[in-house]
Amino acid sequence: MIDLLDDPNASTDQDWQERALCAQTDPEAFFPEKGGSTREAKRICSGCEVRAECLEYALAQDERFGIWGGLSERERRRLRRAAV
Repeated sequence: MIDLLDDPNASTDQDWQERALCAQTDPEAFFPEKGGSTREAKRICSGCEVRAECLEYALAQDERFGIWGGLSERERRRLRRAAV
């Protein structure tokens, strides 16, 4: 049996985080002050190859702060309500 912790080639559920564009940029853009602009974070998200995985993670973890998968907390809340 392969131990995922010992095998650097093993895939984990969070591998997408290493490929995320936000991991290569200033995290401040993704956690703006109240009333601050989300435009830069959303622009970065729009070109990210793992945007769907990021959004799925944020919804599953009930992330309450920041931009995840290109959506603000308010937008994610609306999305959750619409899915019910």
